[in-house]
Amino acid sequence: MQKIVILTGAGISAESGLGTFRAEGGLWAQHRIEDVATLEGFQRDPKLVVDFYNARRAQAAEATPNAGHLALAKLEAAFPGEVVLITQNVDDLHERAGSQKVMHMHGALSGALCGSCDHRWPAPMVMAPGDPCPACEKPTARPDIVWFGEMPYDMEEIFDHLASADIFASIGTSGNVYPAAGFVAEARRHRAQTVEFNLEASLVASQFDDIRIGPATQTLPLWVSEILAR
Repeated sequence: MQKIVILTGAGISAESGLGTFRAEGGLWAQHRIEDVATLEGFQRDPKLVVDFYNARRAQAAEATPNAGHLALAKLEAAFPGEVVLITQNVDDLHERAGSQKVMHMHGALSGALCGSCDHRWPAPMVMAPGDPCPACEKPTARPDIVWFGEMPYDMEEIFDHLASADIFASIGTSGNVYPAAGFVAEARRHRAQTVEFNLEASLVASQFDDIRIGPATQTLPLWVSEILAR
């Protein structure tokens, strides 16, 4: 039974109107990374950080899955082998497209996390600084987002999947941020076929067997059709 491991990044959600990490004029462009995407920034100004993620949560709720998300959901449903979907994105567009099993290595806007006891629960649409944890009742709620300097989630399981992949696909990622930028090398080490989908070649494009340039809404449905026709 063949196994396909897929990594998605901000590029796939950009076509649903969610700005990429480096997009000009987007939510990210209005703030320094150090202020809104680090634990130190949260400790320095929790209201700024909570408000930032409230805005992102509202923006994500208004977005709709695009043809790329739908193609990956179709692949998971129809492929006779195993499809593992890993995303760096914190939106829920994969789930709303129909994907059943999504690993959010950078957390999710839909989640809240207690900074004291690590309890997790569904985040309200609008969080507030000092929200109490429903488990320990301490006022240490934060967005369940992996910030810079923190360890991404499920890394051991992800590397197990990469080690057993027959095909590894990377979609809409820049190749700038590790550990995700190293996934292709790990998959190649275990002799997986590798394919990249992007608007332009990433920094690690030379490590892929196949590179497909263009919008994911166009390239992914075609690739999924090819895979399912085999």
